[in-house]
Amino acid sequence: MSFPEELGVPVLDGADLADAPVQRTVSESETVFHGRVWDVVRERVELPDGGTVVRDLQRHPGAVTVLALDEDENVLFVRQYRHPVRRELWELPAGLLDVAGEEPLLAAQRELAEEADLVAADWAVVADWFNSPGGSSEANRIYLARGLSAVPEVERHVREDEEKDLVPVRVPLAQAVRAVLEGRLANPGSVIGVLALQAAKAGGWADLRPAGAPWPTGLGRSRD
Repeated sequence: MSFPEELGVPVLDGADLADAPVQRTVSESETVFHGRVWDVVRERVELPDGGTVVRDLQRHPGAVTVLALDEDENVLFVRQYRHPVRRELWELPAGLLDVAGEEPLLAAQRELAEEADLVAADWAVVADWFNSPGGSSEANRIYLARGLSAVPEVERHVREDEEKDLVPVRVPLAQAVRAVLEGRLANPGSVIGVLALQAAKAGGWADLRPAGAPWPTGLGRSRD
């Protein structure tokens, strides 16, 4: 059944379906909380009709996520405790863009080595997203990493704090998809990465973007 004609909902060609950056005038901006990793900023934004709104937002440095896939199409997950939700989540290796001047791809390679003791010969972009665009500037990119090999033991990162107890496992991609659809995985990187990778596989991997593809907006990669 189609959309009711009386609603007048236009049909958009899928080729034209793309988010667009928009610059609206910010007449006031105040940092109301300065945190260790991110800040909370209160801004007054001017609307096209002449009105204004005040928005509190998390100014976030951005992050990268790595979907490591072996030759048998197993996905590497790590189990990590996340205090805000009081849960241990099965996640893909990931980390903040919090090293000054570090490119996202290099950050992803560093995170894979630090959290999983792995390096990869082949990298591609799977998906980009804003984690919570209604209240945060956090942008995230998922990379696909293939051609995996181990970091030499003497060069391995010493994990600390919550990362000390990371538990790595390999899960067949088809089973990971089922876990997402059955609601057994809730980490956004895991959900988006697994489903996007399944879609890319169904398309013969033709929709993957080069690892050096430009960061889509520039948002989420700096902290004032």
